[in-house]
Amino acid sequence: MKRVTLYSTNQCPHCDSAKQYFESKNIKFRLVNIKSPVGQKEFAKTGFRAVPIVKVGEDYLNGFSIVKFNKLYQG
Repeated sequence: MKRVTLYSTNQCPHCDSAKQYFESKNIKFRLVNIKSPVGQKEFAKTGFRAVPIVKVGEDYLNGFSIVKFNKLYQG
């Protein structure tokens, strides 16, 4: 399976939806809070400016879409 990373903040309903989906499907993911110093540096390297950003393998999703996520995750 591809590695999944979720770039998120504490009060982001779309981030929460992604977390809930991953947990409901038993998809292991790494959570990066972009408000932490380490998370800020890592997020800056992605080139994106808003969350959620989902990294699936080497590909990124800007926002969270179950359909788009599943295509990347299973493809």
